[in-house]
Amino acid sequence: MSLGELKLLHRAIRYITGVAAASFFTEVRVIGGDSVPKDGPIIVTATHHNMMLDPVILSYTFPFGRILNYWSKASLFINPVASYLLYSSGNIPVDRKSKDRKVLLKGTLEALSKGYAVALFPEGTSYTEPRIMQVKDGAAWAALEYAKMVHEHPEGHLRPVTVVPAAIVYTNKTKYRSDVIVEYGRPITMESYIEQFCSETEGAPRAAVKRLTRAIESALVETTINGPDWDTLYVARMALNIMWDNKKFINLDEFVTISQTLVDLFSTPDPTSDFKSVKRRLLEYYSLLQSTHLTNSVLSNLPLPRTLDPNTPTPLPSRLLTVLILVRDTFTMLLGLPFFAFPLVMYMPVYYMGRLGARLAEDEEETQAQNKLVFGMLSMVLMYPAAFFFLWALFMYTRVGAVMAATTLWLFARYHDTMINANYEHAKRLIATWRVLVGVWGPKRWDLSLAALTPYTTPVFPKESEFISTPTLSPASPKPVRLTPDLGNAEPPAQVQRPKRRPPSRRIMRHVLRARGEAVAALAEFFEQLQRRRRGGMRVKASLHLARLYGGVDAAAPEIKVEGEDARPVEGQGQEEGWRDASEVIAFLTKRGAKIPQLRHRVQVEGEWAALSSDNEFEPPTPSS
Repeated sequence: MSLGELKLLHRAIRYITGVAAASFFTEVRVIGGDSVPKDGPIIVTATHHNMMLDPVILSYTFPFGRILNYWSKASLFINPVASYLLYSSGNIPVDRKSKDRKVLLKGTLEALSKGYAVALFPEGTSYTEPRIMQVKDGAAWAALEYAKMVHEHPEGHLRPVTVVPAAIVYTNKTKYRSDVIVEYGRPITMESYIEQFCSETEGAPRAAVKRLTRAIESALVETTINGPDWDTLYVARMALNIMWDNKKFINLDEFVTISQTLVDLFSTPDPTSDFKSVKRRLLEYYSLLQSTHLTNSVLSNLPLPRTLDPNTPTPLPSRLLTVLILVRDTFTMLLGLPFFAFPLVMYMPVYYMGRLGARLAEDEEETQAQNKLVFGMLSMVLMYPAAFFFLWALFMYTRVGAVMAATTLWLFARYHDTMINANYEHAKRLIATWRVLVGVWGPKRWDLSLAALTPYTTPVFPKESEFISTPTLSPASPKPVRLTPDLGNAEPPAQVQRPKRRPPSRRIMRHVLRARGEAVAALAEFFEQLQRRRRGGMRVKASLHLARLYGGVDAAAPEIKVEGEDARPVEGQGQEEGWRDASEVIAFLTKRGAKIPQLRHRVQVEGEWAALSSDNEFEPPTPSS
């Protein structure tokens, strides 16, 4: 075996970037790793929504420590030195300029014939959209061309290939200390496709490829979160954050299923009488949190009075109690700060560079986490060697001193990673408490007017990717659109331009707390109406894979015609329609820890809002039924 085949550079890169990723994310959860073949040729087809972090996470989590070989341009392999480095780092050449498919896939077929694992991203590009937008045919062509080679040479020692779908889902792909879920799907074998692919009938090979591509796409859709538009995805995300106000209480193994259940629920056409109002309230609260860089989890975990309790949705906390809590939290943090002060100071350049990297990609959501990680790693590359030589100098530049210096740095890094979660959450909570205090204690005349508030109550959608190919539908089929905050208008109005800077806390915090109260009350009313209507056997929309598990599927309508090689029907048109009983959905969410808000009393938000000023203390109204 040559040095290039040992993939030494790949192993080193995988270790370093894996450690960095493990430090960036709170948890990397792997699901279904046991189903991945331990050896033999495989093609791993992974989702691609977070730039360079996707191959990092995929290589870091791949079961049994198998080396993954990624596609790279064949022209990069011309130079012998570059070729060695590319092969050693886990890359194989793909000649995209060639029209001969066997020439194009030569490097892939050679790797598979050696029993290697080939990894690629069939979506073709990294993008940020509310659902999987495209799955191209490259993986299917590679798998079936190799399967054909095995079929035509049965006397050889070639082993059959399998396709392993891999879904990489981030709980929040731009945020430090969020979580990652990597789910490996059931391997797809070629038995169902090879006969058609080897057929001499005109169009049969392409049809086999299309069938395999649809199977790959279906596997990826079933293990990811897919919504019809950004509004629905944001509303479902906000509902999840309210019902699981502490992320520690949600099982990451079921995060995707829970999220998709909520997306399906809020995709149901008018399940309740005031459905549009519910979505509007949730979307406004989500937008205000997005504007202020706050989270519902932080606000919910502030031990403020019952006015921030999801079960008693009144809009504002007591100002005096806010001060007492602020003093207590500040004192608690100061007590623990000496134990974390040195790691905090030492890692400050890393944090700063990470924030700087994110600012360089403010309009590209799929690039922000990558930049944070890369800029942070560059800072650590400079920081750790300097710290090592400083410690080594203290140990008189001896061999034992070098070991002690390296051990000290390793222990220091572990100490930082162990301490960062509690301290990071505590710091966010302390900052949020200060901001609530400033917003509540300020005079009411400081509040933004409703006109000035408008830009902050409109969600910001990620930019559409120019590399996404839109399916070409028949003239009778409607074109898919991206809905906007109007919640249902097919013609998107111009979005209000949001100011780049975060709005001052003193001017917007009461709006945030009011929006939270309204959102929780609207969610409580929504589920209360579902509870009443479910007695009649009410059905809600469900993705097909969830409908088969928990509900049912209605017969398929006539399929829409599509044109173009990469075209496919739009979900919900010309396909089977899945459903679940509303009662089953509520029981499903409750069983998994959802704290569904209850309407114990109703409040008149506008009257309370007008009652608050800096001169008279807020008094909650008498509950009315």
